[in-house]
Amino acid sequence: MVKESFVYQESRSIMSNLLLPKNYKSELNLYDTQIAIKTVKDFFQTLLAERLHLLRVSAPLFVAPESGLNDNLNGVERPVTFDIKYQDGREAEIVQSLAKWKRYALKKYGFSVGEGLYTDMSAIRRDEDTDNIHSIYVDQWDWEKIISKEERTLDTLKETVRTVYKVLRKTEKYMSIHYDYIEEILPHDIFFITTTELEEMFPDYTPKEREYYIAKAKGAVCIMQIGDLLECGEPHDGRAPDYDDWSLNADIIVYYPVLDIALELSSMGIRVDETALNQQLQKAGCPERSELPFHKAVLNGELPYTIGGGIGQSRICMFFLRKAHIGEVQCSLWPEEVMAEAEKKGLQLL
Repeated sequence: MVKESFVYQESRSIMSNLLLPKNYKSELNLYDTQIAIKTVKDFFQTLLAERLHLLRVSAPLFVAPESGLNDNLNGVERPVTFDIKYQDGREAEIVQSLAKWKRYALKKYGFSVGEGLYTDMSAIRRDEDTDNIHSIYVDQWDWEKIISKEERTLDTLKETVRTVYKVLRKTEKYMSIHYDYIEEILPHDIFFITTTELEEMFPDYTPKEREYYIAKAKGAVCIMQIGDLLECGEPHDGRAPDYDDWSLNADIIVYYPVLDIALELSSMGIRVDETALNQQLQKAGCPERSELPFHKAVLNGELPYTIGGGIGQSRICMFFLRKAHIGEVQCSLWPEEVMAEAEKKGLQLL
């Protein structure tokens, strides 16, 4: 049963979540926006698949709760569940991400070391605090690639981050050629920093404030080692203990001048091996998850070693098209007050 305090907690007022940049006006009408969205997605995913050696595959919209394949995110979000009439009322969960499913699929589909997959992932996150960059509907490219045990290193992580970042830069250049109003703002190189180093640099700020200041200073940053406790006694951000190795993961964050914010475009990491999974389940206080089928397979060495991540489709469309609200590039449900205020200010939410 979900704790009442979580379900009804109002961390922020609805309207305080809506940022309305002064004098903002979309350069594209709704029709042209749809064309531009397709242009971004087609170019980006084709180049990403080529550079990372990925094959597009079909993916599930829902999974069995008892499989342990769903993403627990920060451990408190409630998945959307439903029962199946012709399977004696068996329950299913809408996925929150495909982080663990992809690793299972790589083995099932017969992929080899150096090969990977990507998929269009659609998810519902009912407990998301919605704002300009967060929606209850999540659409992203989920990708995963098999590596050897010897490749489970920081160098492998950084090399992969650089590859993804180069694809982002080439996409921006491509869009700037096709649309006169889009200027290239991403720096040539991405800046690497760990959460510990970031805490030492900005000890008096919150994690989100640290991300903002480092992103604004560098333009594009890769923040590594997310999930474990920092010197302050809290993690930089929440990470489920059963997919990323907390010592080998990262977020790609860019500075977004339209909203004057740090914008996360991708979360990725080298996945847990037997040792990391066992340690992180203990740290997270959920050792019982080791009895779930997916977790048993990892602990028994039955699944390949992998690196993978998610790249927000609507996020990158919003970024490259210089939109002020994620609702300008995806269809979702928004509070009536937000819809009314957005319309008043000229924001055309889909």
